[in-house]
Amino acid sequence: MGMIKKKKCRHCRSLFIPDHRNRDRQTYCKKAECRKASKAASQKKWLDKPENKDYFRGPVNVKRVQGWRKQHPGYWKPKGSASALQEPLTPQPIENKEDKCHFANTALQDILKMQPPVMIGFISNFIGSALQDDIAETLLRMQQSGQDILSCQPQKRGGRDDCKITNFTQQSAQSP
Repeated sequence: MGMIKKKKCRHCRSLFIPDHRNRDRQTYCKKAECRKASKAASQKKWLDKPENKDYFRGPVNVKRVQGWRKQHPGYWKPKGSASALQEPLTPQPIENKEDKCHFANTALQDILKMQPPVMIGFISNFIGSALQDDIAETLLRMQQSGQDILSCQPQKRGGRDDCKITNFTQQSAQSP
């Protein structure tokens, strides 16, 4: 590979690196005012050629333009929204509709720091994810489940059958 040679812009006189596909012919940099100057110089160069002097004038060109306009009626009229280049976006359903308001009360880092590393490792292996969000959600769910078991309060939807008190003494008396 050869060294990249910088060129001096014909308009602003600053150094620039030309585009690699056009480096032999590019003489203006990418700035907007320099691009306008390049376009103006290009048009002036084209119009200065003798064969292009009357390209837009004269009866031959008038007939050419009139013929084109007859073939393309209404080309200048503004089009409606039907001719948009891009289709309108359709709303997409939201994927996560879970209520995660319990995360607003405590930060994930605080929840995880309160737990011993063995418990964090166990939960990570149990759920198959090492993401803090997943571990924290599982911890909170386990904590709520444990509180429900210890307090033995029935949940709203299950009634009295959700929280059964097991009598272990009767089972041990029946077994030999």
